[in-house]
Amino acid sequence: MLSEHEALLSFTREQFPELNSLPCKVEVILKGASDRHFYRLMWQDGREPMILMVYSLARRDNPKFVPATHRLAKIGAHVPQVFAFDEQRLCVWLEDLGRVDLQSFNDQPWDLRGPLYEATLREAAKFHGVEEKNLSKADLDELEPAFDEALYEWEQNYFLDHFVRGYLGRDFADPEFGNARQTLKQLRQRLAQLPRCLVHRDFQSQNVLIRNGDAWLVDYQGLRLGRAEYDLASLLYDPYVSLASEERDLLLRYYAVHRNLDWNELQEVFHLCAAQRLMQAIGAYANLSRNLGKPHYEQHIPAAVSNLAEVCIKSPDLHDLRAFFEGGF
Repeated sequence: MLSEHEALLSFTREQFPELNSLPCKVEVILKGASDRHFYRLMWQDGREPMILMVYSLARRDNPKFVPATHRLAKIGAHVPQVFAFDEQRLCVWLEDLGRVDLQSFNDQPWDLRGPLYEATLREAAKFHGVEEKNLSKADLDELEPAFDEALYEWEQNYFLDHFVRGYLGRDFADPEFGNARQTLKQLRQRLAQLPRCLVHRDFQSQNVLIRNGDAWLVDYQGLRLGRAEYDLASLLYDPYVSLASEERDLLLRYYAVHRNLDWNELQEVFHLCAAQRLMQAIGAYANLSRNLGKPHYEQHIPAAVSNLAEVCIKSPDLHDLRAFFEGGF
């Protein structure tokens, strides 16, 4: 029986017969909490390596990666080229964008980091400019289900179940949390009423690769309709990196100018989306660390909660949310 790597190379050589006689080194790429597997195929004749992604059908968004790649490429977004796709074997061969992600610049000075974040925001503006009204039913069928009140509520319940109750041991159904629960309801209802555009859904620093000073996107299989500010919050309140409040404001203003948006309106919705996104992330960290055998995600909870506390202070509409987590550390 062929070993796993030998089998993957056999599949690869079926797709690319010109590589049949070339020796190849297979490097396993360890990436996040995904159920997908990534391999770097390095050919020994000096040609460019390629990435092989092997996915499963355990998540409904996994098969959406290839159509999402083609969609983003059509609007000029920086995404890897798809060299080949074997739908039966659940394998995709991709352009190798390199090993350097935006997170790796966390300790670099701002005059180096800042332009990379600006490049990342310019990429976001490309798909944020695609509005719901301009998409056909066929377009929508290719995307993941849009953000609506039900999805926002699911994210909030994820936070309540896995973090507030599971991690902090608090019964969020108690009367003392009544105002906080009402704030959650008002938040999801308000966000659901706003116009939608294309969003990445997981637009954080590990999902942006840096090549030649430009930002390139990965892990966008969750592409769907939602609020641009949700993506902005994913990036600017990313618990994996440290951004000062002043740096966050500079970047948000850069995005507002780049897209000619009203600053006050953008800032208001940004804070609402930041609370929503951070609750989703905190719920995920708690679930991954407590229930899914990935304890290293627990280390990100304090930073994410600190970010959520900052957002709740900045937005008067969110003050009552602090009851869920204050005094929990």
